[in-house]
Amino acid sequence: MNSLKTGILLTTLTLLFVGLGSALGGSSGAMLAFIIAGGMNFFAYWNSDKIVLRMYKAEEVGPDHPLYGMVEKLAQRGGLPMPRVYIIPSDSPNAFATGRNPENAAVAATRGIMGLLSREELEGVMAHELAHVANRDTLIGTVAATIAGAIGMVASMLQWGAILGMGRNDEGERGGMAGGLILAFLAPVAASLIQMAVSRSREYMADARGASLCGNPLALASALNKLQQGTVRRPMEEAQGRPATAHMFIVNPLSGASMAHLFSTHPPMEERISRLKAMTVGR
Repeated sequence: MNSLKTGILLTTLTLLFVGLGSALGGSSGAMLAFIIAGGMNFFAYWNSDKIVLRMYKAEEVGPDHPLYGMVEKLAQRGGLPMPRVYIIPSDSPNAFATGRNPENAAVAATRGIMGLLSREELEGVMAHELAHVANRDTLIGTVAATIAGAIGMVASMLQWGAILGMGRNDEGERGGMAGGLILAFLAPVAASLIQMAVSRSREYMADARGASLCGNPLALASALNKLQQGTVRRPMEEAQGRPATAHMFIVNPLSGASMAHLFSTHPPMEERISRLKAMTVGR
């Protein structure tokens, strides 16, 4: 169900992008929009993991680190290639996965999460991150974020074009300024809402798959509860200026995580925990 929802949301996002391109310059505008999106996606596909790990000063660890052994065991259990393992020097408890595919994946945990969770809870969190790897959620999130960002760029161009009276369709007729402005202002908001809905849908999927992988849904539920409280007490300062990466973390790293549901990158914590607990019914 969540996979179908993701497909519908990404299709809607793409159609919105093409519609903006068409409004900006007819069929040639739509083609330009596709070219821009393709170029941005190609760059993000190959470089997103390096960029975000460097951004958070993540340090790679090897087999001598206990987290490495935990991830190795979970990867073997899930039939996944062994990802690179990183520690982020932050006291805010959190974790994320990145990489363009399972063969080039990395998982990262903060210093704060290592001291907060029990071994079973930490295993649940890392299983959640490996589920993101298996589901290729980093790529899906990157595509959604890239298209949404491109929509904002094209909308800005359309706004100026409408203000200056430059909008024309393929037949050379002047476009309606009012209609162009309405589309230009509403499209970025709609794109952001769709991007956040995609992120929430993938979090639910990673929770379910991660709980199955570690075999302990209640441990993951307990970890999420602790992480929610921990990030409220100690939000990640390094993330404050990088809200575009907030969707990558298992819980929102920003201090403003209590935003309205539609404008959140993560599902309501109560619902995530409720779904995990429901997985134990009948066991």
